[in-house]
Amino acid sequence: IMNPHSADMMKTYYAYRALSALDENCADYIAAAEHFATAAPTAQPTARVEAAAAPTGGRLFTAVLRGMRTEAAEAARSLLGEKEALAIVNEDIIPALNAVGEGYEAGRIYLPGLLISAEAAGMAFEVIKAAMADAGAAPAARGPFVLATVKGDIHDIGKNIVRLILENYGFRVIDLGRDVAPEAILEAVLTHNAPLCGLSALMTTTVPAMQETVALLRKKAPFCRTIVGGAVLTEEVAAAMGADRYAPDPMEAVRYAEAVIGDGATI
Repeated sequence: IMNPHSADMMKTYYAYRALSALDENCADYIAAAEHFATAAPTAQPTARVEAAAAPTGGRLFTAVLRGMRTEAAEAARSLLGEKEALAIVNEDIIPALNAVGEGYEAGRIYLPGLLISAEAAGMAFEVIKAAMADAGAAPAARGPFVLATVKGDIHDIGKNIVRLILENYGFRVIDLGRDVAPEAILEAVLTHNAPLCGLSALMTTTVPAMQETVALLRKKAPFCRTIVGGAVLTEEVAAAMGADRYAPDPMEAVRYAEAVIGDGATI
């Protein structure tokens, strides 16, 4: 008989479920570990730990947060019957990714957790992208728009969100991927004569690489406007490094791209 008020019993219970493959991605075990790590030594849980630690968002939010890929895809498909695709991105997926990013920066979530959440978000995005494609043909491509995660940063979920939205607004995106050197970004801008370049960074340690890239583009490709974004950036930081625009969300990137490129520049 399990006593839910016994911390030792509950720790054993969650460890058993994780080792027996009964706990997908060890989500409940991780939640329990966080609970017991922050609880007072004499405190005993009075309810299921996962209930106390559960996110306040909906089904898709929870699936992304816990890295449940199949569940994330199913939840996204279900939500498409209730609201617009872009609303799902802005109201469900992005908040979940923000929560994961904040947990990672605070040391509550480790790299494996970050990656499985990214995979779950990717599964949801595939569903949404297919739905947006089925809704009608995209307008003539405008651009190109060079996009990259800066040198030293391996996180590309935010960049991928921006690419998805830009492409569905009819922009031709040259996605250079993640951990891209300033020189490689400059080369792509010059090769494609790109009027816009978007740079993403999640970690504070890679902000200098972003600043170096912005400076290089200003010097060697002054015709190209730079737009920067990422969890560690603010409007003040973006202005200090000389970027033309700070994008706190994907729609700001779209609005700025439309302002710079307009409807007449199709390539």
